[in-house]
Amino acid sequence: MPAVKRRGAVIGSVIVLILMANSGLASADDDFGNGSQKPGKPPVSGGADGKGNISATAGAVVFDRSKNGSGKSAGPVTSSAANWTPPACYYAPRYTPEQLEKYLTPIWEAGSTGYEWDAEQRKKFEGGEPYKDFNKDKDGEGYFWDSYVTEGREGDPGALDCTHDIFWVDNGDAPPPEIDNAITPEMLAQLAYAEIRVPGTEVTLAPEGTTKVNLPTWAWLDAADFKPVSVTASVPLLQVQATTTAEPISLKIEPGTADATTYPASGVCELNGKQIGEAYAKGKSDQTPPCGVKYLRSSGDGTYKLQATVTWKISWTGTGVNQPQDLPPGEFGADQDVIVEEIQSVNR
Repeated sequence: MPAVKRRGAVIGSVIVLILMANSGLASADDDFGNGSQKPGKPPVSGGADGKGNISATAGAVVFDRSKNGSGKSAGPVTSSAANWTPPACYYAPRYTPEQLEKYLTPIWEAGSTGYEWDAEQRKKFEGGEPYKDFNKDKDGEGYFWDSYVTEGREGDPGALDCTHDIFWVDNGDAPPPEIDNAITPEMLAQLAYAEIRVPGTEVTLAPEGTTKVNLPTWAWLDAADFKPVSVTASVPLLQVQATTTAEPISLKIEPGTADATTYPASGVCELNGKQIGEAYAKGKSDQTPPCGVKYLRSSGDGTYKLQATVTWKISWTGTGVNQPQDLPPGEFGADQDVIVEEIQSVNR
């Protein structure tokens, strides 16, 4: 049986979009993972440059990742705000009148959803309560909207929050006020947040790899690797978009042992111009590093796991919003091994 909504309940809506490389409306089958295919297809606009820079989710939202972080060590940021995540579902345009007819008619004819529900749906979309003949007289003047599950969030409880049945919205009009998760520039910004990828955070250390007890170790990040990154999310059918940008602002160092002193004492090294920390230079061995660590005990036969975490300031601009608006900061970090040896002395 095709996956459908019954009386406001979302039943099995996991959709895989096959993006067409050319602009315009893409077309593909939707596999619901239950051995059946969903008839019809949502209107989706998108494009690609052959390098994966522009792609679409399973829905009407298109992402431009051409200015995102890349490389094997790149990864998603984790919001530093407790319990904050981008929406797990949202409403956006999906069907023209003809597409909705092609989607619903085979379901009704199969009779597998029950006479009562089918009759109710026929009245709603064919019988004028409120849509007559699938709103074909308004073809080109708007779209039927439906719910989408955010890619990668199919198993989240929040994916079942979008329980409204399919509804019509005229071009240029706002969705009905009772639709809480209707797509907006701010929601697009939140969806783009989840697509942000930032570089790995392996810091440069001096001495490198092996250091000595009570010897300050300098730490810094290569400014060229830590520049702002951004992702743009858009709904071409609505001509709305939002760009979410992440900028590095600080580095937190956790030595991997309580027997250590960090510089500064908080372990948080702020962005200084275009650099976090300061590169070690010859002649600075007797100076205190602006960013670094001093180990007070040997790591013995093992290593300490130094954790370096970069905090990224995240903001967005978009349709009708020219001044950057803040989103919760994000964090991304990694561990690296540090060997700490005792300073050897020779007794004569």
